[in-house]
Amino acid sequence: MKHFLIFLLGFNFCVGFSQEQNTAKVVSSRYKEDQFYAAITYNVLHQVPDKLSQTGFSLGFHLGHIKDIPLNIRRNFAIGIGLGYSTNSFNQNLLINKEVDNSFNYAIVDEDDFSKNKFSNHFVELPVEFRWRTSTATDYNFWRIYAGLKLRYMFLNNTKYKGDLGSIKFSNISEFNKFQYGLTLSAGYNTWNFYTYYGLNPILKNAALSDGTAVNMTDIKLGLIFYIL
Repeated sequence: MKHFLIFLLGFNFCVGFSQEQNTAKVVSSRYKEDQFYAAITYNVLHQVPDKLSQTGFSLGFHLGHIKDIPLNIRRNFAIGIGLGYSTNSFNQNLLINKEVDNSFNYAIVDEDDFSKNKFSNHFVELPVEFRWRTSTATDYNFWRIYAGLKLRYMFLNNTKYKGDLGSIKFSNISEFNKFQYGLTLSAGYNTWNFYTYYGLNPILKNAALSDGTAVNMTDIKLGLIFYIL
């Protein structure tokens, strides 16, 4: 967390410096915007079973490159297609444990019974955006609204539990849905922009509590996204 915040401060400085430097260059009528991004989000579990709740602070970190493809002469409408990486953690009270037959079971546990219980995941992401902005070839302080779809492939997941049952860790649990997707929206002015992701398919597949209740939770991400040319 500390290292990422330092990175964001340096990233913000580079944005301002880069924009000042660019104003001294010859203006091109074929300029492009916002080709690199970094974001930090608060992760929220949605559509959870009864009594499942989040504990602590669940964070996500996101980096990537987007190919900006302007659609008109003014270049304020564009399509963005990119490639990125994200890592996310979810602190909550859903214990994922292994049975003697190596299958996994899912149980909601009391928050007083553990000091840590979370699952984390790592994704390669493909964002596709429809972009509107008020920029010009010389104006680097502008409004933007970018809406789109993000396709995600989970290449790693893990769980960690510390509590009355001891220390429990697992990696690459097959019930985690490797292919996930959701809607995205980022909007704001200049460097600071609000960002949200709304997941459309479940984090877990074929997972259920002992009473048969399906664990079909999705995720919502809320945070800030920073852009640079």
